[in-house]
Amino acid sequence: MKKRLLLISNSTNYGEEYLAYTRQYITDFLGKEVRNVAFIPYAAVDLSFVEYTNKVYDVFSGLGYTVKSTEDPLGAAKVIEEADAIVVGGGNTFHLIHHMHEKGLMDVIQKKVEEGIPYLGWSAGSNVACPTIQTTNDMPVIQPTSFEGLSLIPFQINPHYTDGQIPNHNGESREERIREYLEINPDFTVVGLKEGTMIKVEGEKVNLLGNKTMKIFRKDQPTLEYDPSTSLDFILK
Repeated sequence: MKKRLLLISNSTNYGEEYLAYTRQYITDFLGKEVRNVAFIPYAAVDLSFVEYTNKVYDVFSGLGYTVKSTEDPLGAAKVIEEADAIVVGGGNTFHLIHHMHEKGLMDVIQKKVEEGIPYLGWSAGSNVACPTIQTTNDMPVIQPTSFEGLSLIPFQINPHYTDGQIPNHNGESREERIREYLEINPDFTVVGLKEGTMIKVEGEKVNLLGNKTMKIFRKDQPTLEYDPSTSLDFILK
């Protein structure tokens, strides 16, 4: 079965409703065969898991999908096993991966995705699809068992990527922080995924969706920039 992933940089563009810009991409990706969605809400910190699930339910039910949280009394693994698609919301990546490891969901999700079940995540939900969560922007509000991600893709994502710098601020740019990561982890590729964009993986095919470019960083190599018209299949190799 071919692996199917939609990895979104951010849930909401400035001034829009929640997940507004993503909705057409979501329905195009999930299609008509998907009806029941398993939602993983553990990136929520300032919302309860129930509140976060309800927020996502409001959007996905309007698109024609039934949403069941992994907090359901059925049990997280059972919810995932019975779902037609897996959706992982954004928030704090450390909080998310902590609960995913604690609840034993890593192997369950990996198996389902390998079987061809669609995986859709935004922000932290995109980070955990990578080999590790070490390219997140988030503060480590909790100590997870491991930084190890799902390894659904062989490269790292930095969501919310920006070239912008705050005037008169002497802190590192996003690119400088990514370069620091590559100094310690020289064998990895990092994708800078700008807000309003997403990566779609269909088997061996990879495409950038949205109206902005994305950047690819490798140790001791120049930064490369690609637009949505370019095939990105090479980043799976």
